[in-house]
Amino acid sequence: MKWPKDARHEVTPPRAHWRTVLHEVIFEADTRLGKGFDVLLIVSILASVIAVMLDSIGAVQSHYGSLLYGIEWLFTIIFTVEYLLRLMCVGRPLKYAGSFYGVVDLLAIIPTYVSLFLPGSQYLLVIRILRILRIFRILKLVPYLGEARLLMKALRANSHKIAVFIYTVMTLVVIFGSLMYVIEGGANGFTSIPRSIYWAIVTLTTVGYGDISPQTVLGQTLASMVMILGYAIIAVPTGIVTVEMSRAFGRKVSTQVCPECSAEGHDADARHCKFCGAVL
Repeated sequence: MKWPKDARHEVTPPRAHWRTVLHEVIFEADTRLGKGFDVLLIVSILASVIAVMLDSIGAVQSHYGSLLYGIEWLFTIIFTVEYLLRLMCVGRPLKYAGSFYGVVDLLAIIPTYVSLFLPGSQYLLVIRILRILRIFRILKLVPYLGEARLLMKALRANSHKIAVFIYTVMTLVVIFGSLMYVIEGGANGFTSIPRSIYWAIVTLTTVGYGDISPQTVLGQTLASMVMILGYAIIAVPTGIVTVEMSRAFGRKVSTQVCPECSAEGHDADARHCKFCGAVL
């Protein structure tokens, strides 16, 4: 018997009870156990990041290096088990593994294993701090979730405009850098065109490190023009994103996570996942 296309979300196969319970605890923050798990996870993440930071301090490492090494592996094993459990309790493990949180969860454990072959790579474990983003769901900061998704939607909608803007800026810095190389030359610190382009980027973005500066009148005049142009350019991407955000404003989202594909961002009154059709 063929099901009509309109009923495709009704044919989601039943889930094992243990997977449902595990999904509620690991992915949801609506229940007491789920919130407690997430809070414990965040505390563990913060503790592991602090341990990595302390291990980078010479005096601390010399006295407590072995202890910090053991703590690092303890948290890595815990996060590895947690990552595997997340893959086990979702209907589409590969879908979750390729999502933003899935990639972050994997990157949070890989550096420790890589450090067995490349010493020092364990310091990349500070990427675990990205997992703290789950605090938005735990504390029910739904308005902030909505604003974050709105910003991402605006960036995606204007990706072509932003790409053109970046290309224009890169063209300008190449031109200004080349001109400054010709005007100032190596005697005043502009020893090559790439180094002059570096100066143009620093000047155009109004950062101004001051490690290279023009000494001639013509060079200073060009630098003044680049500085003024930098202030004008800064407003362009802000205006592009702001316009798109004003268009997309208003849609409410929930903290519900799809048990099949682990997607988020569903409407507050949604009963089915808008990405895979599974029952929420």
